[in-house]
Amino acid sequence: MWLWILHRLTGVGILGFLFLHIADTYLVGFGADYYNELLFLYKNPPFRVLEWVLVGAVLYHGFNGIRLILMDFWDKAVDHHKTLVQITVVAFFVVWLPAGFFMLKPVFFK
Repeated sequence: MWLWILHRLTGVGILGFLFLHIADTYLVGFGADYYNELLFLYKNPPFRVLEWVLVGAVLYHGFNGIRLILMDFWDKAVDHHKTLVQITVVAFFVVWLPAGFFMLKPVFFK
């Protein structure tokens, strides 16, 4: 059940980011100063952490989506559901945590 809820929440979060991205790209039409000011805001540490969370949402949504596709198209996947869940979770953390190190490195190690 928690996989289903997390999949929906990450999807909504990614959609929210998409709307934010479209809105900030729209600011280019008002001049480079507005856009550059917003980009400066995105370089702050809290936004760097949110960016890492966004990457986590995309990774989880993608890995869990692959698991769901396997469940739909591979008849024997139901027998291996627990293993597929474990692979999904491990793959997520194996990719997400090192990504966090490189993404947050400028915040903690200047």
